[in-house]
Amino acid sequence: MNGQMESHQMEIDSYCPVHMERKVKIKTKLQASIKAKVKKNCTCTTGQLKNMLLDFFPVLRWLPKYKCKEYIWGDVMSGLIIGIILVPQAIAYSLLAGIQPIYSLYTSFFANVIYFIMGTSRHVSVGIFSLLSLMVGQVVDRELQLAGFDLNEDDLRAAGSLPTWNASETNATLFNFSISQANFECGKECYAISIATALTFLAGVYQVMMAIFHLGFLSIYLSEPMLDGFATGASLTILTAQVKYLLGIKIPRSQGFGMIITTWINIFQSISGTNVCDVITSAICIAVLVAAKELGDRYKKKLKIPLPTELVVIVVATLISHFCNLNKLYGSSVSGDIPTGFIAPKVPDFGLMPRVALDAIPLAVVSFAFTVSLSEMFAKKYSYTVKANQEMFAIGFCNIIPSFFHCFATSAALAKTLVKSSTGCQTQVSSVISAVVVLLVLLFFAPLFYSLQKCVLACIIIVSLREALRKFRDLPVRWQLNRVDTGVWLATVLSSALISTEMGLLIGIIVSMLAIIGRTQRPHASLLSQIQNTVFYEDSGKYENLCTVAKIKIFRFEAPLYYANKVFFQNALYKLIGLDPALELAKRKKIMRKQRESIDKKKREIVTKKGLSEAESSLVLVMKQLDVRTIIIDCSSIPFVDTAGVNTLKGVLKDYKDIEIGVLLACCNPSVIDSLERAGYFGKDNTDLHQLLFYSVHSAVLFARENMLLSAECTV
Repeated sequence: MNGQMESHQMEIDSYCPVHMERKVKIKTKLQASIKAKVKKNCTCTTGQLKNMLLDFFPVLRWLPKYKCKEYIWGDVMSGLIIGIILVPQAIAYSLLAGIQPIYSLYTSFFANVIYFIMGTSRHVSVGIFSLLSLMVGQVVDRELQLAGFDLNEDDLRAAGSLPTWNASETNATLFNFSISQANFECGKECYAISIATALTFLAGVYQVMMAIFHLGFLSIYLSEPMLDGFATGASLTILTAQVKYLLGIKIPRSQGFGMIITTWINIFQSISGTNVCDVITSAICIAVLVAAKELGDRYKKKLKIPLPTELVVIVVATLISHFCNLNKLYGSSVSGDIPTGFIAPKVPDFGLMPRVALDAIPLAVVSFAFTVSLSEMFAKKYSYTVKANQEMFAIGFCNIIPSFFHCFATSAALAKTLVKSSTGCQTQVSSVISAVVVLLVLLFFAPLFYSLQKCVLACIIIVSLREALRKFRDLPVRWQLNRVDTGVWLATVLSSALISTEMGLLIGIIVSMLAIIGRTQRPHASLLSQIQNTVFYEDSGKYENLCTVAKIKIFRFEAPLYYANKVFFQNALYKLIGLDPALELAKRKKIMRKQRESIDKKKREIVTKKGLSEAESSLVLVMKQLDVRTIIIDCSSIPFVDTAGVNTLKGVLKDYKDIEIGVLLACCNPSVIDSLERAGYFGKDNTDLHQLLFYSVHSAVLFARENMLLSAECTV
């Protein structure tokens, strides 16, 4: 046993230098590199054209390999269920978008068909999304108000008026106006959908451009806490916008900053005008929907398919409203006429696009961010791959093409995607089934929803926000898990709710970036000590029973070393080591100056037997009092250094060398070594490389010990 301990101790205490030869980089000429890339990308062969076509339309790649017997039942079931969920949601979300329900149905139909052709995810459900509907609705309301329309009047819709947009038939005010040199005659509903389609077209164009220039990497800057906070803050805005329908009151629509506060003030001022019929209906519908959701969550393992509660509530509420004539007897607001069939396609109004060009940017960013993140999440869950760039193409064309058919912005939605995956979805064939269900409603069943109360639709929207609003309950857990991420989440929630959704997105991104910068500017720095009887070293501030190394300080810095944190690096090093080289040097100079003044004052020379002056003798005594002879910087947590970082390391090396303290680097990655070599840190032709750089902390410690022993022998 003692023999084993002795051999182990000898292994630890012996230093064996390791010499590793770096590979010589083969430099390629820039001109030749560019020429090779151009030749590769610009050559066009039959095989390349075929691959491009298959990549752009992934359905051509997977549909011929479709395993009908294995997949068809799951796809049909999930498609039917999503289609049944889509219909009430489409009608409800038209309230958020500020347009008629028929356009929401169009959007759901075209988005499912186009994503089936172009999407790479097997499970994502693309269609109307509450957050995007809200963003579209805010732009539509603003432009309607600027054009002079009354946002609070309820249009009396006549059957057959929508396809022709004839304002005289709908009893809507007809406006003649000129915007961006585009003169046209248009009613309120016509102008609203014109704004929505122009906005959607531009958002799709932005997304396609981002895909062309391979800007999908930008999604990584939209952190999960920021996106989560943005959705939660927008949910508060959506909830506030639906309260007036729950109470059956008429208040002016608020626009701009602080909309949520203004809306609540108007609600309390108009509370006396509450419609009792709408309040009772809302209370019953919310109770039924929440109870059904809770039961569904509790017994979701036993239930093979989710309960179609929204559809049941809509059917029952429509029948009661129709036969009890709630609209005429109690003044309850109803959905009105929803025509069947399709309106003739129309090119989006290019004259309106300059007015909404900036509004389309956050819409495009949110749409692609949610789609790409959901696609990657479910691809990882079910062990297949998606192409982020193709997803951007898919969602871009899900906005561009439908904008010609009177549709508004779409995105992947988490709730419907979860339902889709849990009901046996295998491929995007389920999206075609969902589109067929919506098509049947468009062609045959849409007029049956004439008597549906708007408060019922508001109840469906509010209950759908349940999961987002529950995020506040998880706030203490978030705080304990990561305070910085919680701060990003809170900042995004508050700015999205209290200022505006667009500003919330911008502020969320800025706060996320500042959080990253803050983490790298003031990272964790520590001193390391040796784990007993091992060659490993750990943070002495985090672990107990560690062995300190005499005369050697080991410093770890857990961040890249660059211009923004170079001062923090220096200060943390000096503080933890307990020795500022500049102050120590100044202290020594002060002692020497005092000694010289003392000699001049006494006017005599004092020379020691060894030929040293009294001043030099005192200087030796000062140096012997220092507790550290070598500093080792553990670079294992430094991913890169920039020019400022290299200069900082060079300055530290020089400053400590001036007071005869060595500085060694350990565990540097190749990119850091390259930066140091280019800056001449290891001397001319890297002559000092093996005396300054080590591949482990322990080898640096052993080298420092040997050097201290040698210096001690030399001074004897």
